[in-house]
Amino acid sequence: MLLRLVNLCKRRGIRLRQTYIRKAPGLLKQQGRYAHARQFKRARRCTKSLHTLLGRVVRDIGRKVTEIDPELQIFLDRAEKLLAQQRKSKKKLYSIDAPEVECISKGKAHKQYEFGCKVSVSTTNQSNWVVGVQALHGNPYDGHTLPGAIEQVQRVTGKTVKEAFVDKGYHGHTYSGDARIHITGQRGRGKAGPALRKRKKRRSAIEPKIGHLKSDNRMDRNFLKGKEGDRINALLAGIGANIRKLLAAFWPALAKYVWIYVFDYWTVLDFRKTQPQNKSAAA
Repeated sequence: MLLRLVNLCKRRGIRLRQTYIRKAPGLLKQQGRYAHARQFKRARRCTKSLHTLLGRVVRDIGRKVTEIDPELQIFLDRAEKLLAQQRKSKKKLYSIDAPEVECISKGKAHKQYEFGCKVSVSTTNQSNWVVGVQALHGNPYDGHTLPGAIEQVQRVTGKTVKEAFVDKGYHGHTYSGDARIHITGQRGRGKAGPALRKRKKRRSAIEPKIGHLKSDNRMDRNFLKGKEGDRINALLAGIGANIRKLLAAFWPALAKYVWIYVFDYWTVLDFRKTQPQNKSAAA
């Protein structure tokens, strides 16, 4: 943030009392090294120094600039928010260029927190086709996202959802439509038949699908700007996953014809090379 403010001032011809462009990057590297070595007192000391330097630059800009343009004002507001936030503050600023980024608690040992936005994924029960993807900002409760997910599936496919299989995070959902909701590990009324038990077991198939959306279809890192960029990236990841399935289904049939075409093309080229040229024959 400090370097961004200094660069913005440089472009506008604002001469600051001190820029700290050499000291700040060194402190940031040192803070990361101390934290990695679990020397947290030294790491906190470096963080406090960075906090102090940023405050000095912000106050210096406020003294020397009378009319602030919109771009500079945006980053000054973000810098003031960064200076004011504490450990237990709500709606923290985690990214300078993407203030919509949120901290999502996963509760997993290997990855306790993730930073970004929550994404709701809907797939078919039998073949695992992606029929609905939504990027949801504000870190909503899973149960509150169910009505929107079912509505999107019905709008995209043109079919009425009769049964939906969800995990335990959807306890206390707010859906009130005609579809029957089956929650993992929850016993329904009466005894479930073998067909229903089989469909319930298929609910866990969405987990590897989400993993493939992240690793193979670039949903884990979004390079598009803003909240609209998050929504577009999630939709494109779902579309790409379906195209991969289509190519996997049709490629064995297409590969045979493509190979024959390529083989015949190179055969024609080789045949032309072996024929004598007209000029040499005439000579």
